[in-house]
Amino acid sequence: MAVTAWLWALELLAVMVWVHCVEPSCTLQSRSNSGTLYKEGDVIIGGLFPVHFNAPEPDHSFTHRAQRGHCQGADLRSYRWLLTMIFTVEEINRDPALLPNLTLGYLAADSCLSEGSTLSAALAMVTGQEEAVSGEQCISAPSVPVIIGDARSAASIVLADTLGVFDIPLVSYLASCACLSDRSRFPTFLRTVPSDAFQTKAIARLLSLMGWSWIGVISGDDAYGRSGVQLLLKELDHSSMCIEYLEVIPKSAPQSRLKHIVERIQSSKAKVVVTFAIGPDVEVLLGEVAKQNLSDRQWIATSAWSTSSHHVAVSAVCLTGTLGFALRRVDIQGLDSYLTQLYPEKHLQDSLVQNVLEEVFGCRPGEQTQTGASVPQCTGLEKGEGQGEVYSDINYNVYKAVYAIAYAVQDMLACKPGQGPFEDGECPEIKSIRPKQLLHYLKSVKFTTPVGELVYFDKNGDPAASYDIINWHLGSKGKMEFIKVGQFDATRGPEPDFQLDLKKVVWGGSHSDEVPVSVCSESCPPGTRKAVQKGKPICCYDCVPCATGEISNVTDSTECSKCPERFWSNADRTDCVPMLVEFLSFQDNMGIILSVLSVSGATLTGTILAAFLHHRDTPLVRANNSELSFLLLLSLKLCFLCALAFIGRPAPWSCMLRHTLFGISFVVCLACVLSKTVVVLVAFRSTLPGSSVMRYFGPVQQRVGILLCTLVQVVVCVLWLVLAPPVPTESAGGELGARVVLLCAVGSVAGFSLVLGYIGLLSAVCFLLAFFARKLPDNFNEAKFITFSMLIFCAVWIAFVPAYVSSPGKYTVAVEVFAILASSYGLLLCIFAPKCYIILLRPEKNLKKNIMVK
Repeated sequence: MAVTAWLWALELLAVMVWVHCVEPSCTLQSRSNSGTLYKEGDVIIGGLFPVHFNAPEPDHSFTHRAQRGHCQGADLRSYRWLLTMIFTVEEINRDPALLPNLTLGYLAADSCLSEGSTLSAALAMVTGQEEAVSGEQCISAPSVPVIIGDARSAASIVLADTLGVFDIPLVSYLASCACLSDRSRFPTFLRTVPSDAFQTKAIARLLSLMGWSWIGVISGDDAYGRSGVQLLLKELDHSSMCIEYLEVIPKSAPQSRLKHIVERIQSSKAKVVVTFAIGPDVEVLLGEVAKQNLSDRQWIATSAWSTSSHHVAVSAVCLTGTLGFALRRVDIQGLDSYLTQLYPEKHLQDSLVQNVLEEVFGCRPGEQTQTGASVPQCTGLEKGEGQGEVYSDINYNVYKAVYAIAYAVQDMLACKPGQGPFEDGECPEIKSIRPKQLLHYLKSVKFTTPVGELVYFDKNGDPAASYDIINWHLGSKGKMEFIKVGQFDATRGPEPDFQLDLKKVVWGGSHSDEVPVSVCSESCPPGTRKAVQKGKPICCYDCVPCATGEISNVTDSTECSKCPERFWSNADRTDCVPMLVEFLSFQDNMGIILSVLSVSGATLTGTILAAFLHHRDTPLVRANNSELSFLLLLSLKLCFLCALAFIGRPAPWSCMLRHTLFGISFVVCLACVLSKTVVVLVAFRSTLPGSSVMRYFGPVQQRVGILLCTLVQVVVCVLWLVLAPPVPTESAGGELGARVVLLCAVGSVAGFSLVLGYIGLLSAVCFLLAFFARKLPDNFNEAKFITFSMLIFCAVWIAFVPAYVSSPGKYTVAVEVFAILASSYGLLLCIFAPKCYIILLRPEKNLKKNIMVK
């Protein structure tokens, strides 16, 4: 399209000559394809409006002079913009306070929504190729120092590139491409429409507010569409929103291409479609949307077509609920009634007006029509009210553009000689305004419109940004209504003000009362985190439950946070709760059972000791070495009681006591058993009468042996306590690790191993010696009972090792206590139960003759 525009420009410059009228009754000779509207004045304002949207194709053969064609497809919405310019000029001329001694005129042309036609019309204006009538004499058109236009960003870029060389200012009312804010490239371009940089921010805010994270984007194949999409992508890069697809509407779109785009929209999971395209491009697409009856999408319209009634007739049902960003609407006194007339009386014979009336109403305002066809004459009652909903947002931009030029001219008139802004204090020329001087004043103009809005241009030639959020409602009579439901205002501070009244909004899609859901993946509830699916955008994810000890208490959390020390996650992984402090206590069921077993064992041992003391003079007690028996019972009682030291909250003293008491008491017990075994074995294997062997195993030697065995364990325990004593410690344990288990760390593994190893060594020696003495006389075979007790003892402690290592939390302590009690009960019952049976239940057998029978 840019190449076509430049070809038009070259063709125009090649034939650039002054054209003179031949007949005194001629009106206006125009280089535009659909005519112009002209009003004489001291300052002529140029205006470019896309009254038609189908321009004739230019001839690129260059073999003959191009013939003027006529544009087709009248657009009443754009035509009202042109009428707004005429209305504003007339309003200013009636104002005695603004330009009282100067009259504004205008020269408005149809740009036909084409870069070539736009550039052709603009060059004709500024070079004087347009000719106008003044009374009965045809004169060349006056110089146009400024142009209001164009509506399209692409055409405005072409104009600014071309006319900027001659410092001719352009004031656009709808070209919103952010690229036009580049002062280095477009120094003469200004506009009364906000830059798309603000519109994309507003769209991103809307998407974020509604939770629409998975969207589709449709753009036009022009500067407006490309620039808008780039800005939108840049905004979405800083958010959690993603684009599922990006489709471009070609300028000459074949039906197959449009069908492909609509099928892509229909097959998409994205229910929200953002469009960045001008009205005619969108209209072509929406025709295919209506054809395929695609009605379950929420459309987001930009200011280029958000208030255009053209699309309603194409697909009213499909577009109900559309949300759009419209330029700020202001009620201008007298404008609405002026626009409903559609044509000013003095322009009835102008070709531009005639074309519009013929195409829209099928009537002619004068004696003949532009098409030459036989059509009825207009009655003068034709109104624009029945031609779709009128939302005069862009009209106000045209209104501000004309006023900006008027106030700039007034500032030029107010210049005092010698105090001007130009070289040597020169003031601007008024009779023949120079575009460059007018541009200087336009850049710094600042005024308040009749409706009370302060208007000015920033350093980039842009106005303050403000948008109305429009919702398309289908009325009871099938007429589409544009309802304001919110606003986006960037004029009140650094942070734009965004407001949306959700109660007024009718939503697009099949369920107009429900907010559409447009996400790739459903929200992750608290207690889970988002895990991006491999090879897909960040909006497509799986919800992964938080690991134990971690939580997420918000929706769509990207990560789970660890709970603080001594806290753990609840079952739902949504909150950190204090860990339960766990230890083998006297209140636990297991602690109670072990405590009862411990006390019972100690009581039973005490009872047996009392029975032995009471019957200490009987043959059975005396024959069983009563001194060793009493010492063994006392040590067994300590073994039972030391189990209680393992129950309760661990403390430094209890940790040291439990292990040392356990180690020493068991060594004393085993030393006694070993001494008894050795004595029995030596006594019954000494076959020679008068042998002196027994004198080495007398009571004194037995005591010394027990003391030495015990002393070894005492030394080990002392070294253990001094070098690396057992200390209380905490560890995560219990179900899901939600508990703090209080334990006694052994401190030194070597010390703990030596204590157990020494006990194991003594028990193994006892077992072997008792095994060798198992076949002694039946009436006195204590070695056999010792063998059984040592067998139980060794089996218990061999099984203890794997059970201790594999038991979790407080159960490690319970296993150790159980091993202590089981081995103690084994020793007590195996060694002393047979003797108690005879002493207490069969006293008749407690006689010396029965013991010595063999």
